[in-house]
Amino acid sequence: MLTSLQNPLIKHIRSLHRAKGRREAGLFLIEGTHLIEAACLVDRAIVAACCTEVWQSAYPNLWEQVASRAQRVEVVSAEVLRAIATTTEPDGVVATLERISTPAPKFTHLGLVLETIQDPGNLGTMIRTVAAAGAEGLLLSPDSVDLDHPKVVRASAGAWFQVPMATHADLPTELRHYQQQGFQLVATLPTAKDSFWDIDLQRPTLLLLGNEGAGLSPALTTIADRAIRIPIHPGVESLNVAIAAALILYEAKRQREKK
Repeated sequence: MLTSLQNPLIKHIRSLHRAKGRREAGLFLIEGTHLIEAACLVDRAIVAACCTEVWQSAYPNLWEQVASRAQRVEVVSAEVLRAIATTTEPDGVVATLERISTPAPKFTHLGLVLETIQDPGNLGTMIRTVAAAGAEGLLLSPDSVDLDHPKVVRASAGAWFQVPMATHADLPTELRHYQQQGFQLVATLPTAKDSFWDIDLQRPTLLLLGNEGAGLSPALTTIADRAIRIPIHPGVESLNVAIAAALILYEAKRQREKK
């Protein structure tokens, strides 16, 4: 059992809490039973996995799956597990995976495009919502929070391993490419004339949502085909971006299921 916080593996895993550490190592963290199950379900290779004796006893079959996929497995003390986890009350298991560059999603009917999203909880929630609403994936601007930030992965509740997603260095150029294929680009703007109930979302559509405070940049709003707003009761300034995404994605789902 590893009990020292000075163990090289433990220090290495703790470095992955930071974006710089993840970039330099080419690795990222997943933690918790549900995410470990999700990684095994898609047969994702694991670099290293650490668990407590209590967790190992509670999930012997899952630990066996982890051990068969991992380059290294270790049982660690509860104190060490708390140190390498990013949550205050970890449930007993942490693993590291390789950062794999995935190709951008290939949209055919509905996708989400996100610009300068900063809150990892928001991004993780939107990944989860994309999966739940049946959209085809998401594109993210490079100045957004890392897709494999630990809080993003955790907030996705396992959908992280299901949803095609990628960061794209030049969103305007990529979006024009989809316009040429017949997609409508729909920007979300608080000043838009039409509400999200007033637009045909049965067409091939990419939904554009922007930064939590500043919204979409002019570079994206100027190329959009339509702009929509979400009606808000007087006196309320705005909606959380993840809530806004959920409302529009589910309106698209509602319209498509009426066909």
